[in-house]
Amino acid sequence: MSDPFRSHAVGRTAPGMRHRTITPSDTIDLAVSGERPRVIMCQAAGSVALVDDAGTVISYTMAAGQILPFSPRRINATGTTAIVVGWW
Repeated sequence: MSDPFRSHAVGRTAPGMRHRTITPSDTIDLAVSGERPRVIMCQAAGSVALVDDAGTVISYTMAAGQILPFSPRRINATGTTAIVVGWW
């Protein structure tokens, strides 16, 4: 069956179409093909140190299964104990 939405533009509020486990890094940004994840989902509980566009780092405590509707520039290794995936 073909995708009936293939001609529609994909925006920030659209559901993710790709996913991958995120390996936190203090230096490498998350962009894949120029895009950042739309949403972060926590697979194993812990803290997640998110970096925003301004370079500000804020740590969030997340429970397993929790979804954070935020598109971070990077997830730092320092301060991150959770296992997270991103939805692009």
